[in-house]
Amino acid sequence: MKFRDYYEVLGVDRSASADEIQKTYRKLARKYHPDINKTKEGEDRFKQINEANEVLGDPEKRKRYDMLGANYKAGQDFQPPPEWEFNRGRPQHSSFGNGGADFSDFFSAIFGAQFGGGSPFEGMGGARRGGAFEQPAQEAELQISVEDSLKGATKAIELRDAQGRVRSLNVKIPTGTADGSTIRLSGKKGESDLFLKIRLAPHPRYSVSGSDLIVKLPVSPWEAALGAKVDLTLPDGTIKVGIPAGSQSGSKLRLRGRGFSPAKGPRGDVLAEIKIVVPTSLSTSEREIFEKLQSVSHFNPRSAA
Repeated sequence: MKFRDYYEVLGVDRSASADEIQKTYRKLARKYHPDINKTKEGEDRFKQINEANEVLGDPEKRKRYDMLGANYKAGQDFQPPPEWEFNRGRPQHSSFGNGGADFSDFFSAIFGAQFGGGSPFEGMGGARRGGAFEQPAQEAELQISVEDSLKGATKAIELRDAQGRVRSLNVKIPTGTADGSTIRLSGKKGESDLFLKIRLAPHPRYSVSGSDLIVKLPVSPWEAALGAKVDLTLPDGTIKVGIPAGSQSGSKLRLRGRGFSPAKGPRGDVLAEIKIVVPTSLSTSEREIFEKLQSVSHFNPRSAA
């Protein structure tokens, strides 16, 4: 069999860091994924990329692979040492995660397959789980609402692999799950673990800053000028808040302990951002009152700025 240079497959130096390898792998995997590149060449390339990442992305496998020494040159004939000959005459392909690609004969000769007999590397780097080869972890993104993040929720999702098989999952979103956080779902026997990166969907009224919830609070000109008690709607209910007299648009009212409850640390606050809204149409009486105010008021907002 021919030696496979996994560094050449990914296009990275042998001295590349783990982070460089992962970034390169993800870029190539997106480019050659069967859902995007439907050619036979693209499918073969996708399998090679996944196999290379399975080895170079695992510190123990990469260490053992680098020990092959003089056989590192791609295309050179490769003969595994005698103690690795347990695979001879057995099928050399096993189910591969991240798209269901197969391991090559070269990979199986070094690391063993799921067909019994063991491997000199068995037990290193988590190569096996329950007797079957452990598939590499998969990644996906899950978009949730601010309300789901604040209160917690259970979301039903479906993931489709390269063969068109659908995997249905119920994902529990813990209370206080932040944007950019990751939820790990352990795969069943023979399935890969799934890492879900959480993204908060844009919201017309709410935004998030750490564990604080920022809420837009529209008020009328007279409420801002005179002060008032107004309703503020939050994802977990409606509360009364006091608007101080003379409040300006853009100023914030802090409501302590009404924000997110992270897994660690205290619960965040709500920051109600005041937005002064003027009526778009006026009744005759309203117009008369505003004209009267205009005639008697000495307030000049430009001079106060």
